[in-house]
Amino acid sequence: MSIRIMLVDARPDRREVLGPALSAEGFDVVACVDPDDGLLSAVVRFAPDVVLIDIDSPSRDTLENLRTVQAHQPRPMVMFTQDDANESIRRAIEAGVSAYIVDGIERRRVRPIVEAAMARFSQFQALEKELLETRSKLAERKLIERAKGIIMTQQGLSEDAAFQAMRRLAMRKNKRLAEIAESVISASEFFAP
Repeated sequence: MSIRIMLVDARPDRREVLGPALSAEGFDVVACVDPDDGLLSAVVRFAPDVVLIDIDSPSRDTLENLRTVQAHQPRPMVMFTQDDANESIRRAIEAGVSAYIVDGIERRRVRPIVEAAMARFSQFQALEKELLETRSKLAERKLIERAKGIIMTQQGLSEDAAFQAMRRLAMRKNKRLAEIAESVISASEFFAP
């Protein structure tokens, strides 16, 4: 399966050369766009697998556009540039660039760089998903502990008995334990003096 590339380059003359060169390497170049021409809408429209940016030095606006894309339509991003300044590299990585390559594009190097960027991006996405799930579970655990404390205080039950009561109610109502905990907390706040 061919990798769908959206080429981002401010120079039309360079895009006209690079697009066919990428196609010759087996990539499916789905679009060639200017970095200031609505990157997010272009990503939505063309649905590339990878955004490849060829730029002399990334401007603040370009980096902000990349950050917007990553926030709404995350994609692996590979930046080929001449700018080797540490600050530029840091800002590009913060904007979501998966691979920052200094010294231009060499055809033979593009495929391994793109594939490595895609693998790194997938790994990062998996870690982000795991982090969100962990935070969600922790938040649910806090809710359950708080609700359990309310039941223990109001009903004079032990910790285990309060947990079992919530668990039975969750099973009977076919709801998650965290939903029952939210209901307990809401009810206690409603009836609080």
